[in-house]
Amino acid sequence: MRKITVALLVFPRFQMLDIAAPSDAFAEVKVLSNGECEYEILTIATTRGPIQSSSGLTITPDRTIFDPAPHFDTLIVPGGLGVFELLEDTPLIDWLLQQGENCRRVGAICNGVFALGAAGMINGKTVTTHWMDAARLSTMFRKANVEPDRIYVKDDALYTTAGVTAGIDLSLALIEEDFGKKMALDVAKYLIVYLRRAGGQSQFSPLLELQAETDSPVGAIQGYVLANLDVEHTLPSIAEKMQMSERHLSRIFKQECGMTLMTFVNDARIDAVRRHLEATDISLTEIAKRCGFTNAATLRRVFAKRLGIGPIDYRERFKTDDPVQKNSKAEKV
Repeated sequence: MRKITVALLVFPRFQMLDIAAPSDAFAEVKVLSNGECEYEILTIATTRGPIQSSSGLTITPDRTIFDPAPHFDTLIVPGGLGVFELLEDTPLIDWLLQQGENCRRVGAICNGVFALGAAGMINGKTVTTHWMDAARLSTMFRKANVEPDRIYVKDDALYTTAGVTAGIDLSLALIEEDFGKKMALDVAKYLIVYLRRAGGQSQFSPLLELQAETDSPVGAIQGYVLANLDVEHTLPSIAEKMQMSERHLSRIFKQECGMTLMTFVNDARIDAVRRHLEATDISLTEIAKRCGFTNAATLRRVFAKRLGIGPIDYRERFKTDDPVQKNSKAEKV
């Protein structure tokens, strides 16, 4: 029997699903292999007492970081509200660094990557995290290359993931590495999840979070664009509308919003398409017309390129069944 030992770090206010989901995925390997393959799961903490998760559920760790440590093949650090309290915990950070040198691979789920960052383990590495924490991660650890749209990223022996349920994606990837694609697929089927999810985090996160003050020149530009998405906007046309030079318009927009004007226009169109797909049954042809795309084919192409998933698949995944929000019967295109 082949056994792989996995250490799961726990700390006050950790995300329970970040350790429960991988544990359940790993446990199925023994069941589905009839005992020929197995993951041994050990929870590790800085104290022997019960540790309360962010949901209020508690777990009693198997051992502490101060115990003589067996060899861990894999170390996984979950995320959670309490992860930021670990960043100045010198004994824990030193332990993480030591384990990083001894383990075959190290993974972080959601914002657990911040703990690895404090240990210097993501310097020069490509990583990801939950989309809400990506900007903060980039700011705090400038030597890391943060890719905010990825579900999970492997960089040599370092694995990082997006939020919460992405721990399942990571677990399936590790199972495939250890025991082959068939085993990973069988586990995915048992858990009723995709072996590999289509698209990145952009399908879940809003594209337009940065909004200027409504009474500022840039706020007026944003308001005009958002109210007229069906218009064919260009930098010259908007500059003329706002009675500004193109150079001045580009400069103040980028300075205040952190993105170019045309990036804003394109993201505004995609966000509007998403709202129609989520809340209405109107056709892609009509959505394309309302959101400023030439036709449905162009909408499909641009949408899939930006979000990594087609509009039809997106509608099937995210559409509400609230009849109040429906505008009309669906038209196939």
